Amino acid sequence: MEKITLVKEIYIEAFRNWKSYILEHYFKVFSWLCFVLIAFAMYALIYRVSTGFTFSNL
Repeated sequence: MEKITLVKEIYIEAFRNWKSYILEHYFKVFSWLCFVLIAFAMYALIYRVSTGFTFSNL
């Protein structure tokens, strides 16, 4: 739980005192999109490993 709070604090601090409204929201959306894509990739990898998918054709 401590790590989640630390990440949240870093996220909030990164976007504090920004002047451009458009840039602020663009980067917030971009960062959430990156988090979602990383989570999706992790899910796909875990799913493939758990179902016995072979990653090489040797």
